[in-house]
Amino acid sequence: MEELAGIIILGIFAQWLAWRIRVPAILPLIVIGLLVGPLSTLWTEDGLKLISPIFDGKPDGKGLFPGRSLFYFVSLAIGIVLFEGGLTLRIKEVKETQRSILRLISLGSLITFIGAGLAAHYIMELSWSVSFLFAGLIIVTGPTVIAPILQNIPLNKNVATVLKWEGILIDPIGALVAVLVFEFISTTDHGMSVTSHAFGTFIQVVIYGGTLGFLAGLALVRIIKRELVPHYLLNVFVLAYVLLIFVASDFLAHESGLLAVVVMGLVLANKDVPRIKEILSFKESLSVLLISILFILLAANMDMDELRLLTQDWRPIALFGFVALVLRPLSVFISTYQGNLSVAEKLFISWVGPRGIVAAGIASLFGLILQEKGVAGAEYITPLVFMIVLGTVLLNATTARMVARLLGVIQEASGGVVIFGANDFSIAIASYLKEQGRNVHLVDSNYNNIRKARDKGLDGIVTNIYNSELAEEYELLDVGYMLAFTGSSDVNNYALRRYAKIFGERGAYRLITADELKQRSEADAEFVFSYSDDFLNLSEAHRESAEVLEMAFSSKDELLEILKNVNAEEYTVPLFLKHPDGMLHVVPRDPEEMTLEEGTYHLVYLGLELPALAGREESGELQDAPNQPA
Repeated sequence: MEELAGIIILGIFAQWLAWRIRVPAILPLIVIGLLVGPLSTLWTEDGLKLISPIFDGKPDGKGLFPGRSLFYFVSLAIGIVLFEGGLTLRIKEVKETQRSILRLISLGSLITFIGAGLAAHYIMELSWSVSFLFAGLIIVTGPTVIAPILQNIPLNKNVATVLKWEGILIDPIGALVAVLVFEFISTTDHGMSVTSHAFGTFIQVVIYGGTLGFLAGLALVRIIKRELVPHYLLNVFVLAYVLLIFVASDFLAHESGLLAVVVMGLVLANKDVPRIKEILSFKESLSVLLISILFILLAANMDMDELRLLTQDWRPIALFGFVALVLRPLSVFISTYQGNLSVAEKLFISWVGPRGIVAAGIASLFGLILQEKGVAGAEYITPLVFMIVLGTVLLNATTARMVARLLGVIQEASGGVVIFGANDFSIAIASYLKEQGRNVHLVDSNYNNIRKARDKGLDGIVTNIYNSELAEEYELLDVGYMLAFTGSSDVNNYALRRYAKIFGERGAYRLITADELKQRSEADAEFVFSYSDDFLNLSEAHRESAEVLEMAFSSKDELLEILKNVNAEEYTVPLFLKHPDGMLHVVPRDPEEMTLEEGTYHLVYLGLELPALAGREESGELQDAPNQPA
């Protein structure tokens, strides 16, 4: 009991420590696992581990999992983690990403797979099968190790986008490659000699796993859409469903469960499923707990002999150097050839390639299985992959900011926009901003509101604004402007207090309340979007006309006259001022005090079109909004 409680306590402590010191959680998890596992034998009186994952079978012996129980736990835990990975893979997002990202996750993965396989074979003198299993395992970078780097370093948009989507997309892809290579090894006679029976078994695993995962995913979509499961049971139902499909697939074709759950998660991610964000959030929380337990167990299960494989031979260090310093840059530069990335951006992406939790977890799982089967060289899989994981995470976590500054890939300020509240007028404003070349995200707890936004080609996040994980959303990494446009003044005020420093570094605004509008209060003036129109005014203006329009002017007198006419119109609301260079500013509270440069300006407004208005001009971008509300 003490060991199990200790693992949970240490795991959550490691997660907290990782958050506190801003490093990937996998680093303290594995270090703690090694300290209570193989390294603890160096100072304990009986020479035994403080935590022994596998029960030694003695009447008064130590250990948590008897027999193959550890293998079963690891297998099920990895299945849940991989299902979550599949939930992040959206085909639409793959199509919309830049050519560099697509080539990096395809051609780059292939280069890493072939190069690492050859290196493991010729440097470590491992068999071809074990070498390419190792290669498949280290393809992945993973969002769990990339996230702390992106959250703590203000990288420019190109670099952040490539690293973000590589981490998200390559996680299930790398896991799938590793699973397929493992299935291939498992169905051959301990080597690369292929018989018709072995090849047939391999194809059977792929067909059963892929087909069952696909059909199970479609069935789950229908169950959720038809609300056949009550809301309070949905998350635990999905968990039970994942375990059911995992076990059923394994029963039909041994070791096909991992493939089935990845495919099932992929299907679910690419269907218009309500409450998918809740399911993913639950799976993320569960994954945190499982990962915390899993990696302390896996690291503790290693023996000193396995660690000595890394410390008493130069070859593992040579393999690490080749993978991190040669293979990663090679795959990045070939994959991004003739792309839109600069040499400095390619160099930074080449430097940042930490391997993640999926790699270490699957390596331990496959290493246990193949050692039981007597596959030559299988004892190297776990320590080699752990070495790559720890080495790359430690290297990148300690040097990424310095390298980013040296290469000049840190952005001065973020330019994306997040709008809290996906109501009708917010969607109209977001559509206009997107036309101006701005990256816009809408946040709302109502799934139907976000679906309407997505139907118009906008990015939306279904989540509660009080969700603390919102600040860690990948989609919001480039946000520098924040607009709180919900119908609740309490929610808008909370959004400003909680997220202004995170998302509003270049401007954070909320709607004026009905009481403030009546009193013309100057409280919080620097954060109010408009002092002439509240939520009701904007809603009525949108109801009369859903278009955001522009009106040209070239002098302050013309602007004041236009504002007078616009404000006199009941269903017209001024929004922004577009400068001659195309930049957008929030309309200041006192336009009389503005200083205008030469050129043609435009007032951007929502509502009925006035006869004097001209058509839309060329689009522009947001500029730092003066802390002067309208």
